Amino acid sequence: MKYDIAIIGGGIVGAATFYKLQNKNPNKRIVLIEKEMKLAGHQTGNNSGVIHSGLYYKPGSLKAENCIKGRHELVAFAKKYDIPHDVCGKIVVATHEKELDNLEKIYQTGLQNKIEGLKKITSKEIKEYEPHVDGIAGLLVPCTGIIDFVAATNKMAELALEAQPLSKMVLGCEVKDIIKSDDSSTIVTNQNDFKTKHIVFCAGLQADRLAKKDGVKLKEKVVGFRGDYYELTKQGMHKVKHLIYPVPNPDFPFLGVHFTRMTNGEIECGPNAVFTFKREGYRKTDFSLKDTFDALTYKGTWKLFFKNMKFGIDEYRRAFSKKLFLKTLQRMIPSLTMDDIKPGRSGVRALLLSEEGDTRDDFRVEYHDNAIHVLNAPSPAATASLAIGDYISEEFEKYFYSE
Repeated sequence: MKYDIAIIGGGIVGAATFYKLQNKNPNKRIVLIEKEMKLAGHQTGNNSGVIHSGLYYKPGSLKAENCIKGRHELVAFAKKYDIPHDVCGKIVVATHEKELDNLEKIYQTGLQNKIEGLKKITSKEIKEYEPHVDGIAGLLVPCTGIIDFVAATNKMAELALEAQPLSKMVLGCEVKDIIKSDDSSTIVTNQNDFKTKHIVFCAGLQADRLAKKDGVKLKEKVVGFRGDYYELTKQGMHKVKHLIYPVPNPDFPFLGVHFTRMTNGEIECGPNAVFTFKREGYRKTDFSLKDTFDALTYKGTWKLFFKNMKFGIDEYRRAFSKKLFLKTLQRMIPSLTMDDIKPGRSGVRALLLSEEGDTRDDFRVEYHDNAIHVLNAPSPAATASLAIGDYISEEFEKYFYSE
């Protein structure tokens, strides 16, 4: 099976890359290889479904530029192809005076990133948007929205296949090895071997392992962090209208638990962030000896743990205590009760950790021989997916087809 380009990974970044590369190269045969029996089975299908504004990201970074560009394109894509979505807006709420400095920093970052409609709101105005929320100050971010990322992923792949009938999508196909020759690579899988001139790796939670199979000398490792969600019960749903976020703690590498109204009308609360003993494990008891050994024998993992010891302990306690999870939610909505929430689903984030325990904050794309590797694509990668697909397509042209 011979192809011009193979894309490994069927999350939204892989599907968007497939879609964009096929549109820019309509005569080339492209194969999308996904090890699960469906697309978007991991990070894409288990995230909060938020169309991020670009509020938090360092101006000029790949995250900021691709999030903002990708958001506009994603909303237009959703409108054109009837993907369930709603640009409903969100508020960021400060509940304590010590959060006000960071709220101001976020606001200034948002202004630099030219977030449309961003404005400061008072305690009284917070009540006008979300009557059950208690806050001393906040930000209104009207361009934030919600979307069905799984539906978007499937549509992108569908459109790519329509553009070139000789291209193909292969599901349930796990990559076992990459064999290099002078002018091509052979991708060895559990189904068939695929010979291809070029490869794009969009492997998410397995990005580091597949990079090593391709011969990339990578010092960092991907470490997984599970995020658990609760859902509001029918009696609690009236307490949340749109999206409600806390002011993120700058010392902690996650945004904190928030409230998200989903496209199906349900409202999720979360996620927390705890180390997972299985990269693709969505239950609290899931365990993989290989994944655990890989993470706990890596010095970067331990340095991250020690830097965030207090946060980590608090997150673990919340993971196993509904009462403690509720207490965190009550910082913004004090009237929530135990009967207002019920356990929901979980997702796993891939963090590319340096040996010093620092999370690789920006998107990271590298080139190796005849391949492009998306090594780090944390949130807001789903929002930015179409822009990332454009970026990879342009880089592909520059590196491989300029001759």
